[in-house]
Amino acid sequence: MLTILEAAGWPSWLLVVCSIISLAIILERSWALRSSVVAPKELLGRVVQEYETRGVNRDILARLAQSSLLGRILAAGLNSANTSREVMKESIEEAGRAVLIELERFLTTLGTIASIAPLLGLFGTVIGMIVIFRTSGPSGGSPAELAHGISIALYNTAFGLVVAVPSMVFYRHFRARVDLLVIEMEQQAIKLVEIVHGDRNR
Repeated sequence: MLTILEAAGWPSWLLVVCSIISLAIILERSWALRSSVVAPKELLGRVVQEYETRGVNRDILARLAQSSLLGRILAAGLNSANTSREVMKESIEEAGRAVLIELERFLTTLGTIASIAPLLGLFGTVIGMIVIFRTSGPSGGSPAELAHGISIALYNTAFGLVVAVPSMVFYRHFRARVDLLVIEMEQQAIKLVEIVHGDRNR
């Protein structure tokens, strides 16, 4: 691998940095966006049961907010359980906006890498062409230097695509995953509001 990077020249190191960042984001988001971590399915049932038996207190709200992102939203709703439906919904929406930022963490960076990686590959290609033309002369260029220029051009083009394609695939996947989780949490929050205000049974 090191031999290939040496043949690709210094522009390839920019793509190596992008690939490391991209891989770290993919691994982190794959772990962080699991349903069991973000929005456990059994959480609402436990919250409603505890609310009906023990009511609302700071200890319950603190534990709920620390349990998951959905727990943070439900805790915001329960904190306003004694207010009107509109105030309770506003509290949930405010918490939801903060949770959405948490869900989308690093996705902009991943999308940016997916967009610029082909451009960095093209930059390396241009550098390779410059090397080729610089070594060419009336009497011809050195075959070794010509081959080096060609390797810089081709390797960087390939590296750019290798970094960009998985980054874009996972970026799209995570965006869809975030949208799905947001819908699930909205449904759970609406159920909580309806249960608290007596419009819905468990």
